[in-house]
Formats: sequence, C-alpha cells, structure tokens
Amino acid sequence: MALTLHSAWRASAPYRVRIGLALKGVAYDYAPVDLIAGQQREPAYRAVNPQGLTPALDLGDGAVLAQSLAILEWLEETRPQPPILPRSALDRAMVRRMAGIVACDIHPLNNTRVGRHLQLEMGHSQDEYIAWMKHWMIEGFDALEPLIAAHGGRFAFGDSATMADCCLVPQVYGAHRWSLDMAPWPAIARVAAHADTQPAFQAAHPDRQPDAAKA
Repeated sequence: MALTLHSAWRASAPYRVRIGLALKGVAYDYAPVDLIAGQQREPAYRAVNPQGLTPALDLGDGAVLAQSLAILEWLEETRPQPPILPRSALDRAMVRRMAGIVACDIHPLNNTRVGRHLQLEMGHSQDEYIAWMKHWMIEGFDALEPLIAAHGGRFAFGDSATMADCCLVPQVYGAHRWSLDMAPWPAIARVAAHADTQPAFQAAHPDRQPDAAKA
C-alpha cells in the first residue's frame, strides 16, 4: 500500500517526517497543504487530520497517522533498519530528550497558528512576532547545545542520524530563515551543517519539495 504524506514544504513538523522517511528509504506520495492560504483549516483536510495540522501520513489502509514524533516512532517500530534510535534505553531517552526540546518546547511556540494568533488576534507586529520566535529558539538551543556537545559526533547523538537530527535540522533551517545567528551554538551548527551534506536530508529539504515557492 502506498503511503501519502500530507506536507507543507517549509513547515518544520512535516520536514522532520520527510527526513525520517528518507533515512528509512520509504517511498511515498506527496500531498501539499498550503498553510498560508489556510488549507489546513478547510473541511477536506480536517477530514484527513481533524486537528488541522501537518503532517499527516495516510497509510493507504484507512489509517492516518499525525504528530511528527508519533510518525517517526511508528517508522522506527515498523521499519527498524536503519535505526533512528540507539540500542540502549538510556541512549534512546537522551535522543528523545533532544528531539523533545525542539518538537515540544521550541516549535509549538513558533508555528504558523501561533503567529497568526499573535498578529491577527492580539495585535502584535511582524517584528514582535519574529522577536518572539527568536526568544524561544534561543532558549531551546541553549538547552540543546551542551547535550549535543557531550553526546554528538557527526550527528546530534554519535555518528549516525537519529530522531534528534530529524527534529534539529528543520529547526536550524527555521533559525536561518529568521536570521538568527547560530554562532553561540557551535555544536548544533556543526551537526546541522554535516546533516545538510547527506542525501536523505537533502531530499527532505524544503526547496526540493513539489510545493516549494519558486523565487
């Protein structure tokens, strides 16, 4: 059965899942969701994911998965090779900790619906919204940096890509997008730069998606 990923090219959460799918060598069909136009709030997409968020992964058998970390865990459990979690329980907990800092602490305060609420409902300017995003990225990167400095190799944890890198690379992409200087976090910058040279991460990059905006 063919998988279908409902994705938005520049959004962090589907970017994570695209990396995971590429690392696992899993083929899928791509169904774009235009977040700026509000397609995620329309009935057709709500029928796919009632929460109205991307990504959603349609398994082709009537089941649809949502939430990026849950999808990555499902990939690991159903397609264990190559692994994106280490073998030992302690190491897996560390990788999940790294992933959680991004997916649970940074990104939820930076996503499109939060920005929409801050600007349209609360009257904040675009500059204020950008400052808001940068504040939470800085807090999260400050927490991540010592963990990656202690446990990282070529990637965030050791020398193989893990779920932590699936989350980290899209967040660093977002930091660059909003002109956040990464100099204070050299370990993060180093592993993200290395990941960007790897085929799976390149295939998942926003600019390579069929719905990418063309400059």
